[in-house]
Amino acid sequence: MENYKVLLADDEAEIRTGISRKIDWFALGFTLVGEAANGEEALELAEQLRPDVVLTDIKMPFMNGLELCRRLRMSLPGAGLVVFSGFDDFEYARQAVSMGVFEYILKPINAPELSEVLTRLRAHLDRQRLERRDMEALRRRYEESLPVLRELFYTRLLSGQLSSDQVRDRAARYEIELPDGLWTAALVHVDVLSRDELLLLSVQSFLTEHFSLEGGQARVVLYRDRPALLVCLTGEDRLYPLLEELERLSFLCQSYLGIPLTTGVGLLCRRPEDLYHSMEGARSAMEYRVLMNGSRVIYIGDLEPNAAAALSFEEEDQRALTAAIKMGTAEEVRAMVRVLVERIPQAGLALSQGHLFFLELLTCLLRLTRSAGVAVEEVFGAGFTGAVSISDFSSLEELGRWLEERCLRLHELLGRQRTDFAWKFVEQAKDYIAAHYADEHLSVETLCTHIHLSPTYFSTLFKRETGISFTAYVTQVRMDEAVRLLRETDEKTYRIAQRIGYADPNYFSYVFKRRFGVSPSKFRTGQRG
Repeated sequence: MENYKVLLADDEAEIRTGISRKIDWFALGFTLVGEAANGEEALELAEQLRPDVVLTDIKMPFMNGLELCRRLRMSLPGAGLVVFSGFDDFEYARQAVSMGVFEYILKPINAPELSEVLTRLRAHLDRQRLERRDMEALRRRYEESLPVLRELFYTRLLSGQLSSDQVRDRAARYEIELPDGLWTAALVHVDVLSRDELLLLSVQSFLTEHFSLEGGQARVVLYRDRPALLVCLTGEDRLYPLLEELERLSFLCQSYLGIPLTTGVGLLCRRPEDLYHSMEGARSAMEYRVLMNGSRVIYIGDLEPNAAAALSFEEEDQRALTAAIKMGTAEEVRAMVRVLVERIPQAGLALSQGHLFFLELLTCLLRLTRSAGVAVEEVFGAGFTGAVSISDFSSLEELGRWLEERCLRLHELLGRQRTDFAWKFVEQAKDYIAAHYADEHLSVETLCTHIHLSPTYFSTLFKRETGISFTAYVTQVRMDEAVRLLRETDEKTYRIAQRIGYADPNYFSYVFKRRFGVSPSKFRTGQRG
């Protein structure tokens, strides 16, 4: 097992040396990866090294150990924290415990005591690791349950209980392939008096083994105590060969197993998430079997040719189109518009009969435009009144291009809004920093109170837009001003420190030297020759 990484922070070099030399780190299951002389340095090292354990003194310059622990609890919530103190002070201990510190040790520190604490801490960290490994065991059990989960997926798919997003998400999660093509559902009626589970499983196995169709593939499941087929075809020309294949399987099952079958077949659909419509047709087809003496395969399209004539812009369509425009790529927007426009001829309707569907789609775009605070004219053109009809277009291709242009324009405007939003807040932050860098209490919290953003979101936004963290940016502004003052004025170093937001001149010198490699006074001397 890999050793746990330890960061040691204490402003007394001899204490750091004593601890690092007297503790047998490797034997205890640890590796000392870094040392810091103050809280600020420890925080920076922690960001770089990501230690599992931090041992820190409470009383240190620039940032004390309790403040360091508070910061680490946010950035390294899983790290084990151990604090040292030369003060037998209950208040220190109470604050340390409230921050989830693992142990509070009074100075002077002796090796046996610290070793005992580290031994207990390692056991605690080991338990955490085991818990994470238990998650791996759960994952393995999940994989063992995949066959059952897949069957449940198919059942819910045929029942219409899954949204488009859920279908795609769960198919990927359960490693189910949903190929492109036309889909149809078929429901099998087993014509025997007793339909026990073993009999149904035999029929399911038989159909799975013997189904064979060029340009088609099928999945056979048990759906509401009946075998059902989910069939994907490469094209409409494969429908009647599918019906012939189902006829062949019916006779074959009668010959091999002595079990007569009747199969109802639903209408074709473009998406697997629409299979429940096809299943409704398959069930309707089964209701005709009493009137269809001798027919072993009944296709609902032969009996109810207008069954698919209903066409409406569903809530799920609205969510999918909105998501594509707001968060998708331009290609995803085009694909969504293409799917919606293709719905019209697929439903067997004349172009003019799809007017209601078109108006519902248009209403969705108008609502999205207005909710985003975008002027309607920016998306639909000057003078747009909404008085547009599907019959204004000469073809579905022209209609599709018109809708695609509007959707892409709205997609572009919303994307620009998001970019402008980020830029606005980053510029506000820079202005605030420029005006308040001399305030020693300047922090991300005070800034976020001013611009009305949460610190977590702001920190992510600021670093994404500028490439550096808030703290690093403030330090950069302060150092730039320090350089200017050192070059252009004769002010004392401690006065310059105060003017740029450092209450402690020693810490200012520490930060300046770390950045430029020389102290402020030597920097000034070098600039003036």
